Amino acid sequence: MLTVEGLRTANLGPLDFVLGDREILALRGPSGAGKSLLLRALVDLDPGEGRVLLDGTERGALPAPDWRRRLAYLPAESGWWTDRVADHFARPDEAAPLVEALGLPADSLQWDVARLSTGEKQRLALVRALEQAPRVLLLDEPTSALDPEAAGAVEALIRRQRDAGRSILLVTHDREQAARLADRTLVVEKGRLVTPAAEAGP
Repeated sequence: MLTVEGLRTANLGPLDFVLGDREILALRGPSGAGKSLLLRALVDLDPGEGRVLLDGTERGALPAPDWRRRLAYLPAESGWWTDRVADHFARPDEAAPLVEALGLPADSLQWDVARLSTGEKQRLALVRALEQAPRVLLLDEPTSALDPEAAGAVEALIRRQRDAGRSILLVTHDREQAARLADRTLVVEKGRLVTPAAEAGP
């Protein structure tokens, strides 16, 4: 269980909510509302105040790399720091089945990053996040650059991750996707949580 109490950064909060075990929680709201800032704050990429606990352990009790392995953050635009895709994976051979499940050939792990489309980067970055075996997945618009078939494969993988015991916080602009995947929806407006009934914007 992920517990958030009084989380506040320069442009966010204070926020209080709980993400339960095996739960998919959707975050919706207009562009610029603070959804991505919330994900960054949870993994302590932006300075702030408040308490964030995973299964009762406070974020500050763990070194930052250990915390970020437990909470795997997938930004809308993933980072790539060497030329070859496989160099971004600790165990490329073990990653291959997940890569294929997302509609990519297994040998895409041997490609140069420069040849990847935005959608291919999104899917490979998701597999890279899963390689850490996190307790919680923080996903920022993971299907935004994908066609319907590829988006469906990602959604199916998200469901399987939930069924395997992971908790998932999903930022999405797609109301229908939130309805398909999420157990609950929270709405962010101007850096604060509001009730879903007050949701505004696409």
